[in-house]
Amino acid sequence: MDLERARRWADRMPPAVAAFGARVVSGTAATVGLVWYLRDRRTYQRMDGAQALNWRNDYPKTADRLGTSPYDPHYLPQDAWAAHRVAEFAPPSHVDVGSRVEFVCFMTSHLPVTFVDIRPLEASVEGLSSVTGSILDMPFPDQSVQSLSCLHVAEHIGLGRYGDPLDPLGTRKAATELERVLAPGGQLLFSLPVGEPRVCFTAHRVHDPLDVVDMFPELRLEEFASVDDSRTFRRHCEPESVRGAQYACGMYRFSRPS
Repeated sequence: MDLERARRWADRMPPAVAAFGARVVSGTAATVGLVWYLRDRRTYQRMDGAQALNWRNDYPKTADRLGTSPYDPHYLPQDAWAAHRVAEFAPPSHVDVGSRVEFVCFMTSHLPVTFVDIRPLEASVEGLSSVTGSILDMPFPDQSVQSLSCLHVAEHIGLGRYGDPLDPLGTRKAATELERVLAPGGQLLFSLPVGEPRVCFTAHRVHDPLDVVDMFPELRLEEFASVDDSRTFRRHCEPESVRGAQYACGMYRFSRPS
């Protein structure tokens, strides 16, 4: 079975079963990696000019012998898409709510960023302000934020995964709060898993891509992009294109009419 067929097979399994299988595969790979490590260590130590090795200093890394550079099929295209959209919009500053900290920090290379999360980001990064706050009650007045992003976050709200209160309507309440703070003429970049609707407790929810649009009745959908089940990124498509997907990523660019 090739890698792509194995991935499709795993995607059809219940998440708990797939996670167990991944651990089994990981354990097998670790055993093979240990054999490589011991073989290479002995070979290296016998080479001319090699420094003496001490077992106390060894740091075995056994999982990096891959044919291609690995990446997360949702987060990499999503973060690149969002960074380009912010750059095109060219706001004087940007507010992000709970997205990947790497994305947030890299964005500070071309504008000041305020990061809002229930878990404060205690990092010293030039151009970054970290604010402790909940996506359900953000510390901003109504219609006051010009440039806003929330990437792969809202699907977790209300499941307790990050210490937040349990709430079956967590995603919808998060959307309502994001809508509340977006300024006239402002831009919201929003993403989450889309496809066949379900709750994968306690990890995340998967939402129907058309339902997501309905969560923002005051906003206008300007653009939809996606990563489908084949892990293909498409910049311009329709939400219907990933309806019924197993686990796609929907990326929404909303605006509030002036």
